[in-house]
Amino acid sequence: MSQSERIQLGMVGGGNDAFIGGVHRIASRIDDQFELVAGALSSTAEKSRASGKALGLPRIYDDFNQMATQEAKLDNGINAVSIVTPNHMHFAATKEFLQRGIHVICDKPLTSTMQEAQAMRVAVDGSKALFILTHNYTGYPMIRQAKAMVEAGDLGDIRIVQAEYPQDWLTTSLEKEGLKQAEWRTDPARSGAGGSIGDIGTHAHNLACFVSGLTVETLAADLQSFGSGRTLDDNAHVMLRFGGGARGMLWSSQVAPGNENGLKLRVFGTKAGIEWCQEDPNYLWFTAQGKPKQLMTRSGSGANDNANAVSRIPAGHPEGYLEGFATLYSEAADAINAVQNGASRTSAMGLLPGIEEGLAGMAFINGCVESAAQNSAWVKL
Repeated sequence: MSQSERIQLGMVGGGNDAFIGGVHRIASRIDDQFELVAGALSSTAEKSRASGKALGLPRIYDDFNQMATQEAKLDNGINAVSIVTPNHMHFAATKEFLQRGIHVICDKPLTSTMQEAQAMRVAVDGSKALFILTHNYTGYPMIRQAKAMVEAGDLGDIRIVQAEYPQDWLTTSLEKEGLKQAEWRTDPARSGAGGSIGDIGTHAHNLACFVSGLTVETLAADLQSFGSGRTLDDNAHVMLRFGGGARGMLWSSQVAPGNENGLKLRVFGTKAGIEWCQEDPNYLWFTAQGKPKQLMTRSGSGANDNANAVSRIPAGHPEGYLEGFATLYSEAADAINAVQNGASRTSAMGLLPGIEEGLAGMAFINGCVESAAQNSAWVKL
């Protein structure tokens, strides 16, 4: 696209040493529909300006309030903003841009507290702008294929949903060694009530619901904090009861040595089952009852139109994490253009995660914390 055709994008957070900001910047450019032109990238004005200069941004701001105010006044101001701060900053920043009609693309989870999450809904409902939550794994081609297969009835009635997301990076107390990413994720003031369940458990929960088409109605959770002096959970086992009678289990852990990013989903119905693993994202296993396992590959002969629509490269080539984010950014661009051409926000969103998915994730976190406090009692969401 030419510079004038690209959507003008701003960013809040994501400065030097911030992991997820770099991911969003790469993803926003893969399909060439965005151009990053403004930012309030760090918690202090000095750091923000240093980060902005390193990225070559034409407009750099001291904080997000200044950025939202000034950009709304410009004829060529930003159309959308990416919020990639720690969780406790999501609401305040999002509200500032939404109330000025600037579309928001926000990293998950929605906020750090349920009170702020409900206030976020009010802000979204009161704005004409779009709110998009980056549950990036929903953008993977074979996840889109799995969802379509469930909707087509290929699995029959869903009975069992198993999701797990183990990592090992917090096996030692990295938060005590000055690692920024570990510090804020283990701090309740910045992360919220959930540790591993908020950081990665929400991904597993979202993916289970996205593919199965079901909603978790009640859960029973056992949360652990194995790290010395750690107040937030770093390991969780959760039993799930879905609407319609399906049952499930979810395991999230950041203290499981040997697991780097082991997000895995299995869904079983009356006719067949499917299995997908994020570390082998181009493969989807399908097994009809009484038949041999069938391997479906991204862009391969078994891929359906839903998978092919979000595939970028030929079969047999790796495609995954960055492209999953890029799919959401590309669909966000389509949604922004659709709204600008008169489409309703609801129709424009399509499969994009939004405020409802964010609220469901917050309810999941709160339900897990409440259940664990009651000795793993069943809690209604």
